[in-house]
This record gives sequence, C-alpha cells and structure tokens, in this order.
Amino acid sequence: MTHGQRQLGCFLAGIVAALVLVTRMAAAEAPRLALPIDCTVGETCWIMSYVDHDPGDGVRDYACGIATYNAPPVNRHQGTDIALRDLGVMRVGVFVRAAAAGKVLGRRDGVVDRNVRILGPTSVAGRECGNGVRLDHGDGWTTQYCHLREGSVTVKRGDEVSAGAILGLVGLSGMTEHPHLHFQVEHNGSIVDPFTGPERKERCGAGSGGLWEAMAAASMPYRPTALYNAGFAAGPPDIDAIRDGQTPPAELKADIPALVLWADIFNVRTGDAIVFLIRNPEGATVFEHTAKVTENEVRRFVYGGLKRGAAGWALGRYSGEVRLRRGAGPNGREEIVTATTVNVQ
Repeated sequence: MTHGQRQLGCFLAGIVAALVLVTRMAAAEAPRLALPIDCTVGETCWIMSYVDHDPGDGVRDYACGIATYNAPPVNRHQGTDIALRDLGVMRVGVFVRAAAAGKVLGRRDGVVDRNVRILGPTSVAGRECGNGVRLDHGDGWTTQYCHLREGSVTVKRGDEVSAGAILGLVGLSGMTEHPHLHFQVEHNGSIVDPFTGPERKERCGAGSGGLWEAMAAASMPYRPTALYNAGFAAGPPDIDAIRDGQTPPAELKADIPALVLWADIFNVRTGDAIVFLIRNPEGATVFEHTAKVTENEVRRFVYGGLKRGAAGWALGRYSGEVRLRRGAGPNGREEIVTATTVNVQ
C-alpha cells in the first residue's frame, strides 16, 4: 500500500468510525413518550404523585413542590402516578397504553384489586407493583406500568408492541390505596423523570429535556394539588362509599337534618387553607368556613356544612364551592372546585 493509499484508508476508516458513532448516538436517544392512559388529565384523571427528586428524607417533585412522597425501600417515589376519581370509574374500565413502541420484558396478572390498607403491606411483599407490564425500548430504556386491574393484562413476555397498544386496565392491585397507574421510566437501571429527562441542568422545572411528546406534555401542566371530587350530603358523608363510586345526589329531601359539602383532594400541605362556601337558592352565602391544614398528606377528604334551622330549608337549588388556598401575596396559588349543585325539595 502506497502512502496515498494509507492516507485514503485512514480517511475511510475515520468516516466509518464517525458513522458508527453517529448511529450509536442516534440509537441511544431517549424514546418520546405518549400519555400512557386513556383519560383527560385534570378532568377525568389527575396526577397524584410525581417522581421524588430529593435523595434524603425530604420530598421534592420536579417543580420543587411536594406532590410526591418517600416510598420504601429506596425512600423515593420513582414514578408518575395518574389516578382515577374512584373505584366506580375503575370498574367501568380505563385503558393503559404503551407510551412508546417496545418489547415486553415481563408481565404479571392475578393480583387481587384491594386497598392495601385492608390487606396489609405484607400481603403484597415482592409484588408491590401489583399486576403490571415492563417494556424494553432499546439502548437501556424501559417503561413500567403498575397496579393494573386483575385479569386485564393483554400482553405476554416477548410480544412486540406499538406505541399506544393496550396493555391492560387501571386497577387497585399491589401497594396502593387508590386506583391509579404508576408509570416508571428507567435508563440503564436508573430512574428518569419523564418531565425532566436524564440531563436536566436546572434544580426546579422541566427544562428542555423532557421525554413526553408535545401533545402529552401540553396535556399535563404542573399542578401542585388537585380538588378532584366534590358533592353534597345530608349529614357526615360516607367516605368509603364515595371512594367506591357512589354518585352525589342531585336532590335532597326538605327534612334533611344537615346540608354538608365535601371534597376529596390530592396533595395538601401544612399551611394550606381549605375554604367551604354554601349558597342558598337566592345566591346568599349561608355557610362559610376555613380549615387550616396541619400536616402534608397525599390524599385528604374534607367536609363542612350547617344544620337545619328552626325555619327549615329554603327550597330550591343550593351551590357549593371548596377552595384550596396556598401561599400569600401575588405569587400565591389558589385552586377552586365547584361542587355538584343539589336541589332541596
């Protein structure tokens, strides 16, 4: 080989090496993720918990809020929890879908749908994910889908699935107290928050490296809390019945002993103010009460109301609002839900 041939050979080898490097870099790009559940976030489902970015005993979601929690054994919540309103919605059925094309690495079915508070944590030891599916997207990227409904898993190990393929239904299996999908992303065994991606430079906020597709990202603006269900009752409300799917009444009898407004809330924190307002058929406020939150909670049920007076109830349509106030000054946040109106007749 002449000197010129050796130079040409080195040049071609450099091109090949560069092409291999570019190919590997392209192949290693993170998958773009679609919404992994059939619902409208903020309307028919709600983000209950984000990935915990605090490595210690504290909690910090990607926006430096507290919409997350410490989960054993790693002391961090490792996924995004998208919750349904109640068990009634779960029984109707909400599809879980593949966020990106991939191959089924593993699946589990046959775990009963039951609140872990009833069964006890030891009953799901080693099966905390409940019924679930794990997908391989190549180059070390995986997604995991947990707490699916018993008997609903549609795929088997080794199946190739396309983005959007149905994997099962949202359930209550494994280490959970509320019907939801736990969606977890990993790269080479390390947890990745899909809202930030693996290389976020900022301490707070999503930055530009998030993994969600544009439509999915736009459907999930950061919300630090969610007032996701509300209604009226004729006395202290039955929390278990409501969370089981009991529909708030549209009408109450004129002889009811009390008129009570209730709400279910995700992610309250110390210092929050919860304000109850009930208005009579003429629009006048007949009940107003503010309750202060004294501890952080992932989910809290609240209610307040008034007893029937000597004059009885004015007949007609009553309306109610529950407001969660957080912070003070121009940067304070407030989220409002209007309860289902009720006729008193």
